[in-house]
Amino acid sequence: QVQFVESGGGLVQPGGSLRLSCSVSGINVNQYTMGWYRQVRGKERELVARFFNWDSPPSYAWFLEGRFTISRDDAKNTVYLQMDRLQPDDPAVYYCNAVNTILTPVFSSWGQGTQVSVSS
Repeated sequence: QVQFVESGGGLVQPGGSLRLSCSVSGINVNQYTMGWYRQVRGKERELVARFFNWDSPPSYAWFLEGRFTISRDDAKNTVYLQMDRLQPDDPAVYYCNAVNTILTPVFSSWGQGTQVSVSS
């Protein structure tokens, strides 16, 4: 059974940085396209970044404007999201999952997520 454990969220000031981690068990992250999603209360979960399981650069939601970087550590079976220049629009609960070709999550189970808050 696949499990995702997200961590690294917190409260930062606008312009600050956070590094999120997603420790995965039950699958090998290098065999899937892995992604980070975020959800604001009352809104649908949206995909913000993907790390492909083939030789292709990562893909990001257009609104990130180059502020986030997704990466993967195969030895730790972990996916990361480096978040820089955080903005007031970024607060959400962030989740990871594998991503299929139509951008929906592969697995129906989710981790608890990690809360990101931005406030001065």
